[in-house]
Amino acid sequence: MTGVDEAVDRLADAALTGRPCRPVRDLITDVADAYEVQRRLNARRTAPVTGRKIGLTSPAVQQQLGVDQPDFGVLFADMEVTGTAPAGRLLQPKVEAEIAFMLSCDLSGDLDLAAVRAAVEYAVPALEIVDSRIAGWDITITDTVADNASSGLYALGSERLPLSAFEPVETTMRMYAGDQVVSQGSGAACLGDPLTALLWLARTARDFGDPLRAGQVILSGALGPMVPVSPGLTVKADISGLGTVAVTFEDNA
Repeated sequence: MTGVDEAVDRLADAALTGRPCRPVRDLITDVADAYEVQRRLNARRTAPVTGRKIGLTSPAVQQQLGVDQPDFGVLFADMEVTGTAPAGRLLQPKVEAEIAFMLSCDLSGDLDLAAVRAAVEYAVPALEIVDSRIAGWDITITDTVADNASSGLYALGSERLPLSAFEPVETTMRMYAGDQVVSQGSGAACLGDPLTALLWLARTARDFGDPLRAGQVILSGALGPMVPVSPGLTVKADISGLGTVAVTFEDNA
């Protein structure tokens, strides 16, 4: 059994049992191996693919993990929630506010900012509920990539705006837990511009041989710090010029 095989089994067991596991960086040697683990784990899922998520868009987080580029994970239909999040499905959830882009056409071939902008049908406010199968969030870049970029669930708001009516880089964000502001940020905090993050993903997905497709939703990456959540909590994000999105975490009591 190879290290990649062992990493797949370790993460799959954590997801199945609901018990976080040890990091997998002792089993794999580089980011390429980590993406192979991610690919094999995602191949086991039966829900349709709905899009991708971009992670590690914050320079501070990149510095913390010793990397100089973002990463990505795959979104599936059973990851989208509306209004309520099933806390029982989550191991160590945290939440962050983002912009989601809905694509109107495929993104392949030569790509630049003009091409990705033209491919966005509309933007919508989003909450990404990140989760880690790695105990205590003790992760490096290889751990999080292997773990589908620490994906959990996601929620989309109801407001939909074309980019002619909304400029992602100019937005500001406030995220509330109950009535308390717990995170603040801006479009510029997301790789300098959320559309720059989208361009990075489009080029990377193309180079992986799996381009972004029309109808997919793309989560931009965090506009501000992520915060831990617990059952019974309601989290709301207000993204200026775009609207709000909220989710309540089910109380398991």
